[in-house]
Amino acid sequence: MLRVCSVARTGEMDEARVIDRVVLDASERHRRRIVLTAEGGTSFLLDLPQAVVLRDGDGLVLEDGAIVRVAGRREPLIEVTAESPHQLARLAWHIGNRHTDVEIAGERLRIRRDHVLEEMLRGLGASLSPVEAPFDPEPGAYGHEHPHSRHAEES
Repeated sequence: MLRVCSVARTGEMDEARVIDRVVLDASERHRRRIVLTAEGGTSFLLDLPQAVVLRDGDGLVLEDGAIVRVAGRREPLIEVTAESPHQLARLAWHIGNRHTDVEIAGERLRIRRDHVLEEMLRGLGASLSPVEAPFDPEPGAYGHEHPHSRHAEES
């Protein structure tokens, strides 16, 4: 079985070497070790020294030089908007205070669907819109931390 020897970030890979695509949700894109099968049937072992956050569009460079592109799976999310930048910062603080994964998408925040958080945000004056999109949350204060990192090491 082919092994992944490195990760090529979006824009840093030779597009001619891309041979397949693997679609993963945000939790699945934070792994250290797992066997994956891409859409076209390419099976490979992701076996990195430490867990890495893979972004939509990154490439997994196989030991033979071929690349499998990573695509973010569409997930049920809530898009959070506010009337002002100050209010949006306040909402972001409350989301972070609950240790919830959050994606900053321009002047909007995205979180996974959660009726308790949605009710809290509405109570704080947020406007909420359900969306289905790849989720690309912030990696955390230390750049490599992620709420799923303990589980990623075990996978």
